[in-house]
Amino acid sequence: MTEINSYGIGRVNEKWNDADKAQWLVQQNVKRSYQQQVVSKIRALESDFDVEQYGELNYTPNNYPLFAIKTKNWDSAKPTILITGGVHGYETSGVQGAIRFVETKAKYYSEHFNIVVTPCISPWGYETINRWNPKAIDPNRSFVDNSPAPESAQVMAFVASLNTELLAHIDLHETTDSDNSEFRPALAARDAIVQKNWNIPDGFYLVGDTLNPCDDFQTAINKSVEKITHIAPADADGKLIGVELSQFGVINYPTKELGLCAGFSDAKYNTTTEVYPDSPLVDDENCIVAQVAAITGGLDYLLAQ
Repeated sequence: MTEINSYGIGRVNEKWNDADKAQWLVQQNVKRSYQQQVVSKIRALESDFDVEQYGELNYTPNNYPLFAIKTKNWDSAKPTILITGGVHGYETSGVQGAIRFVETKAKYYSEHFNIVVTPCISPWGYETINRWNPKAIDPNRSFVDNSPAPESAQVMAFVASLNTELLAHIDLHETTDSDNSEFRPALAARDAIVQKNWNIPDGFYLVGDTLNPCDDFQTAINKSVEKITHIAPADADGKLIGVELSQFGVINYPTKELGLCAGFSDAKYNTTTEVYPDSPLVDDENCIVAQVAAITGGLDYLLAQ
């Protein structure tokens, strides 16, 4: 466990106030370019896909346009698939995996599905390698009515504007060693809590929905991914990140209750992927390909139904 004040901002047993959040924000800085690493790749897809700016984040000193990529020849008779990435901007393979899927696989699956991809929901987080937005809000706890996070609110409004039921929603994430070195201590300090879970699973795993577990769907995704990278075994307590397994490599969360991205869309099938980029067994490319394999494994399962 960690002491509440070990992060260096705030006071013991007191949640952060606005001054504390401002102090945290001053310490953040740009480490990579959203325009160069993400937007340029999205723009390069415009000849083969419909690229739409669905919103913008106005954060000093930069504005961040938000993009969705849609398969052409949208057909209301086809089921619709939603792929989301970069809800936590620092989780690189979620962003790059979503783009790689469009670059390499989306055309094939567009014969059977309408596909919409939002590759980077939190571009400020991508640039500063952050879990939170500049207001120290976690977008992936903010997929709720009257969301306090514009990242979450704008993508929810966009998906609602599609006016279609979703067959599946796959949300691409990572669990990283920086969860323990930075983000869990920051959360403990911000919310004046003691952080009890320090488990970082060594490998890929999935987070399903407690109320909509989709067990066979999760199994199919893991079988696809295990061809690319290893699936995380349970810890000594038989858990992953403090949660009992529903099956090998899968845990379930109450996604709507927690305001998670995978729960807002009411898709028939939903899941959250979790890649482990800090494993000595993988590299950046392997993590991106694993995210693509997760998507294709899920879509192949749906095609077989």
